[in-house]
Amino acid sequence: MERTTGSTGSNGSTAEVKVLRATVTEEVLDVDEHARLVDDAAAGAVVTFSGVVRDHDGGRSVSGLEYSAHPTAATVVAEVARDVAGRARGVRAIAVSHRVGRLAIGDVALACAVSADHRQEAFATCSELVEEVKRLLPVWKHQAFADGTDEWVNST
Repeated sequence: MERTTGSTGSNGSTAEVKVLRATVTEEVLDVDEHARLVDDAAAGAVVTFSGVVRDHDGGRSVSGLEYSAHPTAATVVAEVARDVAGRARGVRAIAVSHRVGRLAIGDVALACAVSADHRQEAFATCSELVEEVKRLLPVWKHQAFADGTDEWVNST
């Protein structure tokens, strides 16, 4: 997947922001692969984010979880990436993936990478991308706890 959208570079020039990946998948996520994907010789910064499954939540020991997604999730993540790219300045490329299915402690659930002319633009855009995916992506988390109980999160 490669989509482009207009952006103004830090020097005032107009450049295309490439959305090189925007997906929801059951495959294992590799943030380093996302970083390689957005690598650009003109970029002075590549910022990545890995949202990983932690071993606790609210003081309770988590043994694993499962993400479920609405059928529109792939379209939504693509729209989020396109919209963030459209607002970005000085950004070269974006890649974002959210994993669904069963995940173990330490697995990557959300991988993002942004290349940009400078670190400020890369950090700001990566942060916005993460926040918008978390806010808009229709996924639900079913957590299993070490004590044998479970709960759905974001399922209201």
